[in-house]
Amino acid sequence: MARILACTDGSIYAESILDHAAWASARMGGAAVRVLHVLDRAAADLPVDRSGALGVNASEGLLRELAELDAARGKVSLRRARALLEAAEARLKAAGVAQVSTVQRHGALVDTVVEFEAEADLLVIGKRGEAANFAVGHLGANLERVLRASTLPVLVASRAFRPVTRCAIAYDGGLSGQKAVAYAAGTAALDGLECELVTVAADEAAGRALLARPAQQLADAGRTASLTVLRGEPETAIAGHVAGAGIDLLVMGAYGHGRLRNMILGSTTTALLRSCRIPVLVFR
Repeated sequence: MARILACTDGSIYAESILDHAAWASARMGGAAVRVLHVLDRAAADLPVDRSGALGVNASEGLLRELAELDAARGKVSLRRARALLEAAEARLKAAGVAQVSTVQRHGALVDTVVEFEAEADLLVIGKRGEAANFAVGHLGANLERVLRASTLPVLVASRAFRPVTRCAIAYDGGLSGQKAVAYAAGTAALDGLECELVTVAADEAAGRALLARPAQQLADAGRTASLTVLRGEPETAIAGHVAGAGIDLLVMGAYGHGRLRNMILGSTTTALLRSCRIPVLVFR
């Protein structure tokens, strides 16, 4: 049975993450969903020795009160985590997911994801976490770290879930793009969706030549895909096309070659994740 790992932290993306996980579960034949919550700032919520910061004249009573406050904050964080996981389980079951489990951990999210990813086939995460700066165009740091570290396909949830009927596969010929096409050809998750292969090239002929192989790979798997060749900078061209064509899901590799090569702040991958208001399925 397929398995999905969904990360939640109580951010405004939390419900959307669960809705995307429920959608993926249904598309993957009733995949089991494990909801993961990580107290990423555990050190700030557990008792801390503050005597050095207060100085030698601080009263024992004040130090004791501060220690008790730290302990209380830690307990509240744990209770909140349990409440979030209980709500997540209820929402998934209400959406029709039969097998739901929850897990809570202290530590860094990326390390915990790596720990659990061997037991999953898909990772679902939000574009931004609870502690992220919500300035326009800002991505959560945890998302970028997870995309760099995880070997799983990562479904980056949009702010709100909407039904998925059309998907676009952004392809540049790189290894991660090939993985995306192979997944699209082999997964039941995209069955019945209107599919489009998209690339950015200097001219129509070069673009269609690049798309010929993935188009054939999809055709061999029984999928038909229209071909679209765009011009311009990949991040702006693809984002504009996705918005204008009514695409509901973008599938893409996290690393390409040539000018799409490095996934660094400002790269094509990061720029598309920032600008697209639809879920993005990313392959490394």
